[in-house]
Amino acid sequence: MDLSIVVVTWNTRALVLRCLDSLGHALAATPEARRLAAEIIVVDNGSEDGTTEAIRAAFPGVQLVSLPQNRGFAIGCNHGLRAMRGRHALLLNSDAQVVPGALERCVAFLDQNADAGIVGPRLLHPDGRPQNAVHNFPRVVTEIVPKPVLQYAFRRRHPSKRFLGELPVDVEAVNGAALFARAAMIRDIGPLPEDFFFFFEETEWCRRAGAAGWRVVHLPEAVATHISGASSKRREPALTRIEYHRSLYHYFRVNHGVARMAVVFSVRFLKSLIYVVSQAPLAVFGGAGRSRWRVHREVLAWHLKGCPRAVGLSGVGAACSAGRSAVPGR
Repeated sequence: MDLSIVVVTWNTRALVLRCLDSLGHALAATPEARRLAAEIIVVDNGSEDGTTEAIRAAFPGVQLVSLPQNRGFAIGCNHGLRAMRGRHALLLNSDAQVVPGALERCVAFLDQNADAGIVGPRLLHPDGRPQNAVHNFPRVVTEIVPKPVLQYAFRRRHPSKRFLGELPVDVEAVNGAALFARAAMIRDIGPLPEDFFFFFEETEWCRRAGAAGWRVVHLPEAVATHISGASSKRREPALTRIEYHRSLYHYFRVNHGVARMAVVFSVRFLKSLIYVVSQAPLAVFGGAGRSRWRVHREVLAWHLKGCPRAVGLSGVGAACSAGRSAVPGR
């Protein structure tokens, strides 16, 4: 088996059906793709919208793993990875679609570069606009200095969709919307870290891969489209932002210690406070501005309440330790 494609879904019936349809087209588009021995594994995280029934009816050849509840992206992926038989794996979001040529190009790159552990394709929005496919590891400087400034001033150190070019390039981390991983690397560093419910699990995985000597590569000749945030951000914008902050604080605590996490927590709290106060007069006029203001207000309230575990997409996670450092921990 050359490639095991793992798709995790949660209440995204229409999106996952389009995703699976795109995989069928991609696997039949070229002679190279048709020669790939591939399997598709869908992990359903307790959907309640008829996702599993629709997949069984439309794609009977897909291997379906049904979990009783939403266990998060990392746990869902790991269930799929445990069932994989391929030399390589593709973790694909349910709101992503591969463009013909992407599968065979990424598999070929992994086969030709034995030191490459993770490969990420170029990502595009559905209308063709470029989307960020790579990112740096979170650091205090990236929280304080606006990312566009770092990306313009230090293009090699902070690559972005504006300056990636057309050649393969080694990066710190690739976007988890479409991520190819070598099975040998997975055996070496272990599965995705399950202490991240949503956000930064692929970042931590890429960090572990690099630390173990594996290359993480962006391959622009392979392309996938991605409807960013379709499965969570658009339906639960405030809870999604809260989950992002929870994972960000956890990443800092694990990799940089409590002191730097406290700095990041303070910066994020201050940004939310400034936005909520400064935009309050404009929020009364309604529209998109009011919606954004409400999201920031809920994120600010979550901080003020001590980052309760019960709030967020997961319902579990980091809680602020008010008696010790007043910053989140696990």
